[in-house]
Amino acid sequence: MVRKEYPKVGETIAHAQLDNGLHIYVDQKPGFQKSYAFFATCYGGMDMKFYLDGTWRDTPAGVAHFLEHKMFDTEDGNALQILAANGASPNAFTSSAMTGYYFESTEKFYENLKVLLSFVSIPYFTQESVDKEQGIIGQEIRMVEDDPDNQVFYALMESLFDHHPIQVSIAGTQESISHITADTLYACHKAFYTPSNMVLTVAGDVDPERVVEIAREILPKDPGGRIERDYGGKETGTAASSGKELRMEVSTPIFQLGFKADPAENGPERLRLQLLGALACEALLGNSSPLYAKLYRLGLINKNFGYGVEYYPGCALLAAGGESRDPAAVREAVLDEAARIAREGVDESLFNRLKKGMYGARVQGLNSFENLCIELAQGHFAGFEFLSFPQAFESIQRRHVEEYLKAVVTPERCALAVVRPKEGA
Repeated sequence: MVRKEYPKVGETIAHAQLDNGLHIYVDQKPGFQKSYAFFATCYGGMDMKFYLDGTWRDTPAGVAHFLEHKMFDTEDGNALQILAANGASPNAFTSSAMTGYYFESTEKFYENLKVLLSFVSIPYFTQESVDKEQGIIGQEIRMVEDDPDNQVFYALMESLFDHHPIQVSIAGTQESISHITADTLYACHKAFYTPSNMVLTVAGDVDPERVVEIAREILPKDPGGRIERDYGGKETGTAASSGKELRMEVSTPIFQLGFKADPAENGPERLRLQLLGALACEALLGNSSPLYAKLYRLGLINKNFGYGVEYYPGCALLAAGGESRDPAAVREAVLDEAARIAREGVDESLFNRLKKGMYGARVQGLNSFENLCIELAQGHFAGFEFLSFPQAFESIQRRHVEEYLKAVVTPERCALAVVRPKEGA
């Protein structure tokens, strides 16, 4: 086990790679009562087509999310109940690119860690339980389909991307999950829930060597092969369409405005681009920016306005959204402001304030064990060390933000999705 210090943020990470390929990262926190463990696989909602046992497999939308629900089933009962009985607070989530299982506890950490590693690595499905889960997840999907915020998000994804599966709902549809069988789940578990495709991150007053010992004892010895995935080919540099409109039960139009960015390969450059994109968002759309003040003053946005940048394998985007009486006016104002910045640049004092504020927020986020463990895992899958973000921040200059906005926030890369009130409402 190797320990690496990150003096700029006051953290030390113990790292080990087991013979089966699993990477383990432990941030030892002496004196803290609470401990947190996060066990994740590089497998999410967009991983629907992959190569396994000599053949390409197309799986229905929603399998990763469905599998997350069923992984808590064990031959002896339910892992959630076991963890809760041990005083732990367990849960899981599925994103477009990752599925993670975790618990937080103040006692019996090692016992709970054994349970976590066991149920995630040893699948147990029956067709009867799969059929029952289809009804439960079907209800969840109906709720999602009635959620305007969810619908406007996927309308934007469909507008921005030509074929990338980021545009497919993580939960799938009622029709797609009806094709999921126990065999489907076993095949996807075999493909993606292998030690070399997973990572374990831990934070708390724990012994890193003991964590490694437990993982070595419980997890499979076979690392599993490299998973080849198909995301539908390379995306173009322009939005697939100008946008999409829906009608739902809303009182005020809800919008998502997006700009298609160029994807980044795994590695340190991806971390730099993520930070650069986030800083560009702040300079253009943040509540300290001239544009935000203008839009708010004109009543075109309210306090529900939000924004961000996302980088996934094969795609990336910058997006902003919320409620607005005139989403088209917001789009034009954003494009105009980006064009102005391209001509005149970002105010230097604003840039310096934003950079310091964003850096401070990142450092403050390290106080959350949950945030720390998830970021360490995401960084691992993306090929960079999350705690190296101070050096990445230092490399970003004002001109980089200006160049990013000039390249990304353009009419050709833009799409606008809107959910409007039903006619006559």
